[in-house]
Amino acid sequence: MYIVAIGWSYVILMMAITASSIGKGLAILVFLGVVPLLLFVYVTGGTRRRKRSMALADEIARQGDGGDPESD
Repeated sequence: MYIVAIGWSYVILMMAITASSIGKGLAILVFLGVVPLLLFVYVTGGTRRRKRSMALADEIARQGDGGDPESD
């Protein structure tokens, strides 16, 4: 996953460096580099978040009531 982000960052950085002005370079860096990378990392990290929340829900379900043996 991170190799894609590193490769994308390198390409966008080279595009920003060769831009004709500083403003264009910064715009390329922000709109083609930072924003898509943040979105990419958020989306690909979604499976980890989902697994973590499922594990937490399973843990809570396994614990049950704990204090009242009648309701278990």
